[in-house]
Amino acid sequence: MNLQKIKSFRKLQRCYHNQYHYSHSSASSIELEFHADLKDAPYLFDKMPHRDFSGSNHNHLLFEYARTNNNAQALKHFIGIRRLGLPVNGASFSCVLKICGSLCDQIIGKQIHCDCIKYGFVEDVSVGTSLIDLYTKTEGVWMAELVFDEMPDRNVVSSTSMLTGYSLRGLHDRAVELFLQMQMEGIKPNPFTFATVLGALAGSGAVVKGMQVHSMVVKFGFELTTYVCNALISMYSKSGMIRCAKAVFDDMEARDAVSWNGMVAGLVTNGHDLVGLDLFHKMRLSGVKLTQAIFVTILKACANIKEIVFTKQIHCVVSKNGMESDPNLRTALMVSYTKCSEMDDTLKLFRTMKGVNNVVTWTAMIGGLIQNRDIDKAVDLYCQMCREGVKPNEFTYSTLLAAHPTVSVFQIHAQSIKTNYESSTSVGTALLDGYMKMGNNNDAIKVFERVEEKDIVTWSAILAGYAQLGDADGAVRVFRQLANDGVRPNEYTFSSILNACASPMAAIEHGKQFHAGAIKENYNNTLCVSSALVTMYAKRGNIESANKVFERQTERDLVSWNSVISGYAQHGYGKKALEIFEKMREENLKMDGITFIGVITACTHAGLVNEGERYFNMMLNDLNIDPTPEHYSCMVDMYSRAGLLEKAMVFINDMPFPAGVTIWRSLLAACRVHKNLEIGKLAGDKLMSLKPQDSAAYVLLSNLYATAGNWQERSKVRKLMDERSVRKEAGCSWIEIKNKTYSFVAGDTSHSSSDLIYLKLKELGLRLRDAGYLPDVNYVLHDVEDEHKEDILFGHSERLAVAFGLISTPPGTLLQIVKNLRVCGDCHTVFKLISRIEEREIIVRDSNRFHHFKDGVCSCGEYW
Repeated sequence: MNLQKIKSFRKLQRCYHNQYHYSHSSASSIELEFHADLKDAPYLFDKMPHRDFSGSNHNHLLFEYARTNNNAQALKHFIGIRRLGLPVNGASFSCVLKICGSLCDQIIGKQIHCDCIKYGFVEDVSVGTSLIDLYTKTEGVWMAELVFDEMPDRNVVSSTSMLTGYSLRGLHDRAVELFLQMQMEGIKPNPFTFATVLGALAGSGAVVKGMQVHSMVVKFGFELTTYVCNALISMYSKSGMIRCAKAVFDDMEARDAVSWNGMVAGLVTNGHDLVGLDLFHKMRLSGVKLTQAIFVTILKACANIKEIVFTKQIHCVVSKNGMESDPNLRTALMVSYTKCSEMDDTLKLFRTMKGVNNVVTWTAMIGGLIQNRDIDKAVDLYCQMCREGVKPNEFTYSTLLAAHPTVSVFQIHAQSIKTNYESSTSVGTALLDGYMKMGNNNDAIKVFERVEEKDIVTWSAILAGYAQLGDADGAVRVFRQLANDGVRPNEYTFSSILNACASPMAAIEHGKQFHAGAIKENYNNTLCVSSALVTMYAKRGNIESANKVFERQTERDLVSWNSVISGYAQHGYGKKALEIFEKMREENLKMDGITFIGVITACTHAGLVNEGERYFNMMLNDLNIDPTPEHYSCMVDMYSRAGLLEKAMVFINDMPFPAGVTIWRSLLAACRVHKNLEIGKLAGDKLMSLKPQDSAAYVLLSNLYATAGNWQERSKVRKLMDERSVRKEAGCSWIEIKNKTYSFVAGDTSHSSSDLIYLKLKELGLRLRDAGYLPDVNYVLHDVEDEHKEDILFGHSERLAVAFGLISTPPGTLLQIVKNLRVCGDCHTVFKLISRIEEREIIVRDSNRFHHFKDGVCSCGEYW
């Protein structure tokens, strides 16, 4: 209102009689209150012959504006009231502060806060509650806390408002603390309080506390209140307790659209897509109005199960109801078509939205093309998007990085720095994953450190990267940092750290500790964790524990089956591996190439040549699995170890591609064992031509000549090795004692307990000779006297490691040793005898397989 209007109001006030004023003012007030269309209220107010300058009509109009969400007009009206100098009360201030909160108008809100202090309304409970609501939506939770702490009287409404503020800001722990404080102060919670705190508990994953709050809900008699039930459904769904969520849903007397949407979304999120679709059908029959949100959820379910027919039906319903312009629905439709590999339909939908496409739809389209392996078209679409002036966001960059190596990680990294997205969670996670896959762990760590808000996916990604590189120590350091930062690991975090602990150089106890951690967090029975445990135990020499985890799995994937088959194969239990494979066949489970690598390896280490050939032909002819170089390498290794060197050569010549390094190395190693100079020389020449700097070729060939006593040819190979500056890989053995790993090389005297180690070896030597041991000097491939050869055998790295283990651990303790080269044949004999005379189980992992020595017998059955 302007100054002219104020003057006219005052003139009218002097002109009209009090009685006339009263009657008409009251009539007009009644007319204002019941008028159907509030937009005419200001005109009715202007027609009043005399305004009630006590402010009652003004406040009444303010409340009506607020009630009908006409917030901008309400705020304008309040400013007019203040300019006129009309009196306002606590209810007016409370009302307008709520309006400021709804409009997120922090500036006017602060000014009104000052007015509240000036006129003494700041201690009013309703005003304080509205201030809390305002500041949690604008300034931040700290200002809301100041208001809340200074309130002399708090009630359930003000406390619930503060709870809501904490939840909105993601401060779920503080919300729970305040709820407990309310209990101590004797403030009785209402349904809104319960709904808010349950939402906070769902956000923090504190399902145990949530169940306790659920019991309080029942105690206070709110278990049938619709919005409380909706909050319970959401909490249980987010915590993976879908049965509890369904029980709450089934017991509800009155369900609204939120109830149905929440239950369907919970089922879909927890992988029960078909049950979710069935509930959606019941929802339609119940007559509940279908919203955009439920269609988005159903389209997600269709995408998960690749249900293209129902996707198209939903598309028709959405179009019929005029919802197709909704961006979330458009994106959900595109994702569903993409997951069903219907890229033509996806592109048609995308093109029909030309002009209304935003960065979300562009990113969804690019991601769909990448998922369907049309990388080039995805890159072209990204370039088109940039040309049309659509700015990529963080999800665009993270989606593009999935196209590595076609798309350069360095280029995307540069663009993300330019657009200031490098430190965002999704881009940082995708970048570090890309760098880790390139083996560039230094840049990956730098990216990881720059991510401002690391979520559990980011932590899991860096752990997975370390696992891929086999850097167990790095992975353990990151996991400790995660724990110190108060981040709660999930099943994928445990899966990643357990995969890192499967590395040969990882501490054995670390894997057991992380297994215990997974049990404590109740993740040990999840598929990804249990499969990782099977792999970890199998690769770390504990095949019994691997089998126990495998047997306890309620659900098994291909990784579980492949891991246990490969594990038994590597440990020398070929027949057991084949038994599990046959069980897999009986259950009609899908197999892949990795399954048959494990099966053929089992046949290789058990000398089952006929079975190996049968399984190779089964893979090729019955299951139509194309053999890879790894399969051919396994077959050559099987023939070679069995001494069928000519058959191995025929197989190599019949291969559809030239033999690689691994095949020639396997053949050469077998030629040394079986003393076949002719084929060995051919394999050696092939290997040296393919990989001139590979020391294995020269060492194996020289050892072959040494075994045959041809020292002149051996010298030539050694001379060629020196001319090409090829360095022989030194034999090294490791043993873990009390969570610390010790390494030894042949003839090593650097260890602090070196004197005690050699003293133990001397004692063992006497006891071994008493047990009938005679050194096999044929394994010393040096042209020296036999006595000196015995001394060389005496100082082999694996013997030093086992002697140190014997003097450092109590009797009966299992010893586990890792060697980087094939274990020496004489040491193999010695270990069998030591396991008997010392009554110890010894597990040795060499470059080829595991050897389990117990009671004088090895698991390899002398076939290795």
